Amino acid sequence: MKLMVIDGNSIINRAYYGIRPLTTRDGLYTHAVYGFLNTLLRLREEEAPDAVCVTFDVHAPTFRHQADEAYKATRKPMPEELSMQMPVLKEVLDTLNIPRYEMAGWEADDLLGTISRKCEAAGWSCVVVTGDRDSLQLITEQTKVKLVSTRMGQTLTENMDTAAFRAKYGFDPIHMIDLKALMGDSSDNIPGVPGVGEKTAMDLIQKYTSVEAIYRALPDIDAKPAAIRKLTEGESAARQSYWLATIATDAPLEFRPADSLNREPSPEAYPLFLRLEFSKLIEKFGLRPDSGVKAAPAQVEGTCTMETVTDTARAEELFALWRKRDHISLLALPSLDGVAVEWGDENEGRCAVVHRSGLKDYNDFLKKLFASDISKVSHNVKDLMGALLAEGLPAEGFVFDTALAAYLLDATAGSYDLPRLAVMYFNYELPPEKTFSDPDAFSLLGDSAAALGAWASYTATVEGLYEALSAKLKERSQWELYQTVELPLCRVLADMERTGCLVDARALSDFGELLSKRMAEQEKAVYEMADGEFNINSPKQLGEVLFDRLQLPHGKKTKTGWSTNADVLEKLRPAHPIVDAVLEYRQYAKLKSTYADGLLKAIAPDGRIHTNFQMTVTATGRLSSTEPNLQNIPTRTDLGSEIRRMFVPAAGSMLVDADYSQIELRLLAHISGDAGMCRGFRTGADIHTTTASQVFGVVPEDVTHEMRRRAKAVNFGIVYGISPFSLSQDIGVSQKEAKAYMDAYFATFPGVRQYMDEIIAKAKQDGYVETLYHRRRDLPELSSGNFNLRSFGERVALNMPIQGTAADIMKLAMVAVYRRLQADLPAARLVLQVHDELIVECPEADAARAAEILKEEMEHVADLAVPLTADAHWGRNWLEAKG
Repeated sequence: MKLMVIDGNSIINRAYYGIRPLTTRDGLYTHAVYGFLNTLLRLREEEAPDAVCVTFDVHAPTFRHQADEAYKATRKPMPEELSMQMPVLKEVLDTLNIPRYEMAGWEADDLLGTISRKCEAAGWSCVVVTGDRDSLQLITEQTKVKLVSTRMGQTLTENMDTAAFRAKYGFDPIHMIDLKALMGDSSDNIPGVPGVGEKTAMDLIQKYTSVEAIYRALPDIDAKPAAIRKLTEGESAARQSYWLATIATDAPLEFRPADSLNREPSPEAYPLFLRLEFSKLIEKFGLRPDSGVKAAPAQVEGTCTMETVTDTARAEELFALWRKRDHISLLALPSLDGVAVEWGDENEGRCAVVHRSGLKDYNDFLKKLFASDISKVSHNVKDLMGALLAEGLPAEGFVFDTALAAYLLDATAGSYDLPRLAVMYFNYELPPEKTFSDPDAFSLLGDSAAALGAWASYTATVEGLYEALSAKLKERSQWELYQTVELPLCRVLADMERTGCLVDARALSDFGELLSKRMAEQEKAVYEMADGEFNINSPKQLGEVLFDRLQLPHGKKTKTGWSTNADVLEKLRPAHPIVDAVLEYRQYAKLKSTYADGLLKAIAPDGRIHTNFQMTVTATGRLSSTEPNLQNIPTRTDLGSEIRRMFVPAAGSMLVDADYSQIELRLLAHISGDAGMCRGFRTGADIHTTTASQVFGVVPEDVTHEMRRRAKAVNFGIVYGISPFSLSQDIGVSQKEAKAYMDAYFATFPGVRQYMDEIIAKAKQDGYVETLYHRRRDLPELSSGNFNLRSFGERVALNMPIQGTAADIMKLAMVAVYRRLQADLPAARLVLQVHDELIVECPEADAARAAEILKEEMEHVADLAVPLTADAHWGRNWLEAKG
């Protein structure tokens, strides 16, 4: 039998610092608990223990503190946002029926030691899970230690048994105590022997195994005279440190391994996980509600009459009823083979389900339902509009999208599907969507009653969310943003996705062949310089060639071998011509696989690429493009820019491209109100030249290309909250010189410095930042005890109001351009949006007029303290249209 005992304080502490802050809608921090539970799931999978328990420290002095006041005296108190999660974790463990142990006067480490020895005495094996290496002293033939660490949000584990410990340290695990007795431990304020560091301590323990043996052999040990002197003078400190570092294995703890045998979670676990909004963990822990699935969330629960509509006359009655209502809520199957509609009738909820198989004139039903005279609430409206348009059906009358509303209210949630929102807003778990969306759900093989009930509960959730979210949007002054930007954009994007971008497949294929030829040339050059063939795409083999065979300098080793990432290779360019060849090869390979080959695969039968514009992904409000991503077409190299040449208009048409000029810097000027920056934009001066002139103290005519380049880096870096170190890396100067540039910049534009100070202070006070249009991003990171997380929060606070406002303005421009083209140039169509750029396809004769419309709408969509400018050009492909 195997027991796994977890050091609760250690693991939750690592989860807290390793995961970005998460909060419930009520503001309770949960990321440490969430991380602990995910680690627990992984540990169970890796170890498959028969029993699990957790130990915790008690907030009270232990016998070590009473004997030595300095013990752990330098430790900082637990951050408040972690402290508030400790009782939550303990409540979670109780509902999962995982025993936890804590004892006044004893540390969690002592309980780990005691439990491991009691397991051994009972004939059990034991796995001690911790992030602290102190517990390595507990390793025996029956007890192993599993070390847990968190890096970049990833949990890593390392198994340490007797053999692994000896291989790493060169002595037996019990002598970890002796090592700490000599070298000390700053985190626990264990002094060790003054002047004896880790290297000396390791060498001595490997030779003499223990403190006791070292002092028996003094002064005749094999060590430098200085070390012998320090050991002699520090004997009392060494022996006291030995005592402090020794984990007790005989704490008076009532413990039997069998009491921790795995048990099913209690019924209280399910509602607790709902309350904590751990919807994904509910399934992973196998939690289920006590009494089955309800028909509707509590907020919309009540008497609900359901009907299946199979008669055209009844459908007409419903249309007459729905046209009179303020709104109806509906949820359609992705295939459009069925629709469920929810509405209220006096004090009673009503739900009608209409399926293609049950209604004779089903297509006519859809035409009437999705006409403009019925106001509709739904979920993921843009995708539903796209499905309707693809079938030649109307897509009108939508007044609310619950997914978009939830996104506006929490832009970093990551997921806005109905089951998750039901948990977040109603503490309610919906049944699996496949219950009604599966093609067989309503067949003879399916459970149609369960399918109807599930479908009704989803549609009722849409109705409940409409009431909850619309009120919240109005409360947070986001209703106008929602109504004028997000919701109208659904139709714009649905049409753009349906239209797609025409691609010259032959030219793209030829380009791929050219890249293959260049890859082969570079491959041959690399092999000649390496004096042999190897796999250039293998970082391990490339590292061996560069650093072992060619002996290039500045190599960095990782666990898997030499690092050969782009940063490493860029620094190696001057060292050997092979590096240039490898980088060229990588560039060609990336262009071929991602763009030449990748885009060819994405071309639809109509010759066009139909990307999917995601509206609820970025925290700033920017759109993103997937399947394929058309927003990351390379532009920095001439060869990469050639990809744009492959995007073409239909015969007899042109592509018109309009691009905002320095919109984020203009917004910085507007928001900060800096007089000098505003004046520069109003006079039409080149802002980078103006900045260079001021920073470098020369007249504009004497600004060199290099001065302007550096000023440009400072300008854009300030927008993103850049540090002197990052700026120095970007422009290739010392950190001191980069700081001098930034100081000169702030002296030139003092309003920007004031804005940066004020926005961070306000964000810390409010807990969020927002754009000019009230798009909001919550920033729990600003109150974190972790310096790196706080710094991240400050950078976001600086950048989000600017980048988010730019996103809002671009979306407003898209809606304005779309409507203007419909009115003035109905043959012209928006086909693509990339960052600050809009592309229109139109008849050749309309190109100049389309460019004029783009420029007018983009420049006048917002009223700022400085002019918004957009440059518009047209051509026979995207590259030409860029001008």
